[in-house]
Amino acid sequence: MTDRPEASGHSSTEQPERPDQAESGRADGAGPIDRIFRLSAEGTTVRRESIAGVTTFLAMAYILFVNPTILSDAGMDRGAVFVATGLAAALGTLLMGLLARYPIALAPGMGLNVFFAYTVVLSMGIPWQTALAGTFVSGVLFFLLAVTGIREMIINAIPLQMKLAVGAGIGFFIAFIGLRAAGIIDADPDTAVTLGNLTEARTVLPIFGLIVTAFFLVRGMRGGVFYGMVITAIAGMVTGLIDLPSGVVSGIPSLAPTFGEAITSLPELLTAQMIIVVFTMLFVDFFDTSGTLIAIANQAGFLKDGKLPRARRALASDSTATMGGAILGTSTTTSYIESSAGVAAGGRTGLTSVVTSGLFLLSLFFFPLLSVVTAEVTAPALIIVGVLMAKGLGGIEWGKLEYAIPAFVTIIAMPLTYSIANGIALGLFLYPLMMVFKGRWRDVHPATYVLFFVFLAYFIWLAN
Repeated sequence: MTDRPEASGHSSTEQPERPDQAESGRADGAGPIDRIFRLSAEGTTVRRESIAGVTTFLAMAYILFVNPTILSDAGMDRGAVFVATGLAAALGTLLMGLLARYPIALAPGMGLNVFFAYTVVLSMGIPWQTALAGTFVSGVLFFLLAVTGIREMIINAIPLQMKLAVGAGIGFFIAFIGLRAAGIIDADPDTAVTLGNLTEARTVLPIFGLIVTAFFLVRGMRGGVFYGMVITAIAGMVTGLIDLPSGVVSGIPSLAPTFGEAITSLPELLTAQMIIVVFTMLFVDFFDTSGTLIAIANQAGFLKDGKLPRARRALASDSTATMGGAILGTSTTTSYIESSAGVAAGGRTGLTSVVTSGLFLLSLFFFPLLSVVTAEVTAPALIIVGVLMAKGLGGIEWGKLEYAIPAFVTIIAMPLTYSIANGIALGLFLYPLMMVFKGRWRDVHPATYVLFFVFLAYFIWLAN
């Protein structure tokens, strides 16, 4: 999700341990675990961190079923993607917990998986193997940016208004896909789209799921999206719209159909088309991760003078997970804002992330349940995720047209052109123009002017 404020700073100072906190840790009998994760210094216990880890997992477990469904539309093997999703989430979350010691979980990101499947593969006609190679390269570049500190320059180059617009636009795009999958929106030869048949059984089921999921979330239930999917799937099986699964627990599916394809396809990246793809993956993941880190850190009280301790370790963990996930066979892995559920439950250290990581590994044995997660089950989740991402609209200064015009074009172009990349390109092409027209050309970062010419060349290339 990309509609959150960005992180800044690399301070590495630690909070001193207080006597009352130390007593809390010793009372829990943590021992070595206390020393590794500094539970006493953060005033928490193993039990509290474990509960927080379970809470975070339940809040984001839906990705285990949604991601394979989305990427299978791009021709990828569902079983392999299911395993790659769980392993990438476990790897990234474990690294975040051990290296950065933050209660933040990672998994293949919503928005980036949609971009991967529907824009890169289906719309642009790029093989999914090559798209995985692009994901791997974006992870490598992100890693270099994270460890060298160039991150701040790029953050400053892209205006906040456009970051918010990108997040909201991706939310609209995801919601549009969900509405189509649910049958709520249907194609029309005269008006392009129209209202679907709301009395059709396979449309009624996702509408029911949407209402149930919304109820959970409005009531403040953590993991509402996951619970909504479970109840929708159960309702589908009871009514006969969804076949019963062959089992609950089974062996782990093979990774062979996707493993290593990112590496063998690297030579195919040397095209102008793939450069835009890699840039878009990098752009969205970059600000998605930074925003999530600062949001969770602020919620947990980690920020020191507005700066995030161990920021480089956190960003390096995230980018390493993207590289690992691409090799395994999934789209970009990124930090999840759903980690806020675990923080709200008391999570304050990396032990929360370690627990969540373990649950992702355990979930690999439940592959048979994936058969009941049909389009009718995932559609409500996509719509709700779109709603959550659209909150960035509130931060856009609509009263200033030099911001409003490029922001609006960015947002509306994503669903209407069925492409996240097109929305970003149009918005960042228009933004410097509007600022020049306003007489504020000095307020535009030089790198943004470079992007203007990059996207101009992109549109000329598309036309030809």
